[in-house]
Amino acid sequence: MMKMLKCLFAVVVLILSIAETQAQNVTKEVYKKTPTRDLTLKIYSPSGIKNNDKRPAIVFFFGGGWRSRNLEQFERHAKVLSDKGMVCFIADYRVKGTDKVRPDKCLMDAKSAMRYVYKNSERFNVDTTRIAASGGSAGGHLAAATCYCSEFNDPNDDKSINCRPDALVLFNPVLDNSKEGYAHNNIKDFYPDFSPSENVKDPVPTIFFVGSKDKLITPELSRKFKQRCEAEGGRCDLHIFEGRDHGFFNKDDYEKTMEMTVDFLKSIGYVK
Repeated sequence: MMKMLKCLFAVVVLILSIAETQAQNVTKEVYKKTPTRDLTLKIYSPSGIKNNDKRPAIVFFFGGGWRSRNLEQFERHAKVLSDKGMVCFIADYRVKGTDKVRPDKCLMDAKSAMRYVYKNSERFNVDTTRIAASGGSAGGHLAAATCYCSEFNDPNDDKSINCRPDALVLFNPVLDNSKEGYAHNNIKDFYPDFSPSENVKDPVPTIFFVGSKDKLITPELSRKFKQRCEAEGGRCDLHIFEGRDHGFFNKDDYEKTMEMTVDFLKSIGYVK
């Protein structure tokens, strides 16, 4: 009897999982083949989306120091923004732990993912003038670097296809790779081209969350990035959460940071 109940429970869970996926229009496809594995985009399309729609989009990159993978990190964000009419993508990319690669390869993959979204925008029903990039920690670096760092393109990519987002949503992002910043010793041979803070030009609208007690991405470095964006005539909404450390945005402050993210996206015409 107990075995039968367990089987019945497993079937119910599977049915509910399938129903939820269908309701959220969640799909997955390969955007790039690499020597170690195929890289995928998980795609959350708004319900009711129609062919020839031109929806705003956002591409999320998980954090993990360019070493580990966490494909679930931005699932809640993607579901919320998809419900508000955006096409949301969660990008996998190579990391040191799984693929034995350095951070420059991570950035190459991030740019490949952005180019894939732009190239297939018509099929995804995406407006190519409203594509944002987002990420946390090292993933925040990748999001910002697709915008500001012109080097580190995969040789197999068609560089005539845009990889630059039109807006940034950054959660305690790695933006400074100088000696004062993060992971300088690991990338010191190429950090000037790899560090977004060193390469701000033609800045896009940005919202930026950091904790006051974050020892990896300090408020001081965060303010420096904001100042560089504003010196170039850009908008950078920096929000420093008092008493919070690294990774706070996906813990107790998830709802608050998500609310502020939605307000920011409303202000730039991505969300009604």
